[in-house]
Amino acid sequence: MESKKRIYIGLLIVSLTAVTILIPLILFLLRQNTQFSKVMLIIIATILGGLFLLLGLGILAIIIMIVRSKTIPSLDNITKLANELLFPLTLVIGKVLGIKSEKIRSSYIAVNNYLVKSKHIILNGERVMILLPHCLQNNECPHKITMDINNCKQCGKCCVSDLVKLSQKYSAIIKVATGGTLARKLIKECRPSGVIAVACERDLSMGIQDSGALPVFGVLNCRPNGPCFNTSVDIDKVEQALIMICKGG
Repeated sequence: MESKKRIYIGLLIVSLTAVTILIPLILFLLRQNTQFSKVMLIIIATILGGLFLLLGLGILAIIIMIVRSKTIPSLDNITKLANELLFPLTLVIGKVLGIKSEKIRSSYIAVNNYLVKSKHIILNGERVMILLPHCLQNNECPHKITMDINNCKQCGKCCVSDLVKLSQKYSAIIKVATGGTLARKLIKECRPSGVIAVACERDLSMGIQDSGALPVFGVLNCRPNGPCFNTSVDIDKVEQALIMICKGG
């Protein structure tokens, strides 16, 4: 398992350990409250214990999928639950351990991408959306592409023209979003079966969390001028993601 993935997997395990400590503490505090009967405590303990087992199974399934490079369809929902519930906790624990949130989010995206790849999905290009952040566009460009990316005049001052050509090559949908709200709106309108999203660690991790069952492959942008200003992206990495989703490569 690559070291980049190990960061998030390790924090998932630490988070689960933290949950095992919290459960007895919660039950102890509830027991001190006379309003809770023994039956109620047993019910709560059963629910918490079941949740712990589900999270543990979800983490184990993630590790197995990464090692085998093959998904386990029957456990997809459980792995999703484990990520949704424990990801925020990994950020908190990572902060306590002195690990930068950007590094944790990057590891989370790497794990997510590997899980998407392990599904070995093959989609027609028309069912794939390339979702871009507006900061890829040169800040001096007068042509607004958030409403219609075809407004791009392909002057070559930014990477947008290359991405448009790439989308045409694979017949993929390509859209530009100014934030999470618009991104969700575009996905709802276009109803793709798979998304290749370009963004920073924070926006990508949040977008993946919001995606539900929709497979989202994340490609980190390059920020030579700092965040959200004249950013770029490795075109080869976007094409590799397209090949993986459209051709099973």
